[in-house]
Amino acid sequence: MRVIAGSARRLQLKTLEGLETRPTTDRIKETLFNMIHDRLAGSQFLDCFAGSGGIGIEALSRGAGRAVFIEKNPRAAECIRQNLRTTHLEENALVVTCDAVTGLKRLEGKGYCFDTIFMDPPYNHELEKQVLEILSVSGLLHEETVVIAEASLETDFSYAEALGFEIMKNKEYKTNKHVFLRKLSKA
Repeated sequence: MRVIAGSARRLQLKTLEGLETRPTTDRIKETLFNMIHDRLAGSQFLDCFAGSGGIGIEALSRGAGRAVFIEKNPRAAECIRQNLRTTHLEENALVVTCDAVTGLKRLEGKGYCFDTIFMDPPYNHELEKQVLEILSVSGLLHEETVVIAEASLETDFSYAEALGFEIMKNKEYKTNKHVFLRKLSKA
C-alpha cells in the first residue's frame, strides 16, 4: 500500500499482516479521493476504524490541515504512528487508540469539527449505524460535513434519514461501496 498523491506521494505504508485490517485498494482510494479532492485543502479529516491509516494519511498528503485517526487495535494504531513518521505528517495528526464509539465521545467538546468523516468498519456488524447514531447528536460535524462509509454491497442504509442524514451518493465497486451522507438541513 502506498500514498497515491500529494506531499507523501509514492511512499510505501506499512500494514498489519493477516486479516485484522483490510486496506482500501489503491484503485478504490484513487476513485474516492477524486470525488473529494476539492474538500481537502486545510480541512479537518476524521479516519474512523483507521486500520493502518492509509485514508487519513492520503488526506493529509493531499492538503488536509489535520487528521484524527481512531483505531482500537493497539498494533494497528502503532502502525499508523509509524506511517505518519515515514510520511513526515505526524505534526498534523492525532491517533486515538480505542473503539470508534469511545473515540468519538472522547473527541466531543474538545474543539474538533470535521469537514470529512471517513469510516471503514468491519463489514456486516452494523457499526456504521452506531457511528451515525452518535454523529446525529454530535458537535463533531457541521452542516457541510460529508460522512463517507465504506461498507459491503449488502449493507443497508435505509435508516439514515431517521437519524437525520441524507444519502448524497452511493458509489459501488465489485465487492464494496462508498456511501456519502450529510446531515439533513433543519429548514
